Amino acid sequence: MIDRLHMARAIELARLGIYSTHPNPRVGCVIVRDGEVVGEGWHVRAGEGHAEVHALRQAGERARGATAYVTLEPCSHHGRTPPCADALVNAGVARVVAAMQDPNPQVAGNGLKRLAAVGIEAQSGLLEGEARALNPGFIKRMEQGLPYVRIKLAMSLDGRTAMASGESQWITGPAARSAVQRLRARSSVVLTGADSVLADRARMTVRAEELGLSGETLALATERAPLRVLVDGRLRVPLDAPFFQAGPALVASMRTGPGYPEQGHELLTPGSQDGHVDLHALLRELARRGANEVLVEAGARLAGAFAQAGLVDEYHLFIAGKFLGSSARPLLDWPLTQMSQAPNLKIIDMRAVGDDWRVIAIPAPPSPL
Repeated sequence: MIDRLHMARAIELARLGIYSTHPNPRVGCVIVRDGEVVGEGWHVRAGEGHAEVHALRQAGERARGATAYVTLEPCSHHGRTPPCADALVNAGVARVVAAMQDPNPQVAGNGLKRLAAVGIEAQSGLLEGEARALNPGFIKRMEQGLPYVRIKLAMSLDGRTAMASGESQWITGPAARSAVQRLRARSSVVLTGADSVLADRARMTVRAEELGLSGETLALATERAPLRVLVDGRLRVPLDAPFFQAGPALVASMRTGPGYPEQGHELLTPGSQDGHVDLHALLRELARRGANEVLVEAGARLAGAFAQAGLVDEYHLFIAGKFLGSSARPLLDWPLTQMSQAPNLKIIDMRAVGDDWRVIAIPAPPSPL
């Protein structure tokens, strides 16, 4: 029970890094000696000390003979900072409890082995489910070479996203829009399509005034802008569009064209599939660049393409209490003709967000016949 209590606190600390640790994982650490918490720390941002380092610094000499609770196996390799396993060894801790092993192949159990080799009691698996939930993108990138993909969809009660004319602002209210801004801020990448940028003059930036955060949390949420990615297979969006004026962006296309590097943008050709940008190849390239979590905010065609390709890990549906009518645009462009083709989703969270509702759902295995 005591171990669970301290690990729960370490997980709480790790959550403080939800907006700022990219491309590193969110990690928290608690150091306890003789029943007293003598040090706490969390990883704030890449390139700076890891959670264990901050906790050890706070503990000082009291770390000797103590137990360290850490949400992720201490690293055993030299990256931008020295190995945390060595820091724990040098501090003289007697026991290390990790919530989970590090999926990074450079660690993958070696940190715990390093500790055990010098006589430190080391174990993992305590509150592992909660620890994995902290870093779905980092884990998937390490294990599969792909980022964790969330897709945000805003719709009316009758499942429509925009009027036939394309008018869509605003379906949902301020609280829902604030929740979307927080999703953007925590993501490594915000990805959209040409249809959305052209119809809505979208910029896809994080708007600090809409985050609903304050103090240090607001500062961390706004100091790192997620990479904005535009899928524009035919280069339809002009370079003077608001999207490009909002800052550097990456454009994924099947064509090449002039002017992008000169204005600070990158043009990427990840290949094509069925006459469209190869989304799987694009995601692999984003993962190679360190993207853990990708938020897709797109129109029915691109959103449907991600769904049909099985590339969505999590759906965030914001539902407004209004009808848009039968001529309005559908949620996804996904032609299904039989009930047996309908994908199953598991709803993992549903709650009111202001005057709207948010449903979070994940793909589920097919129902047994």
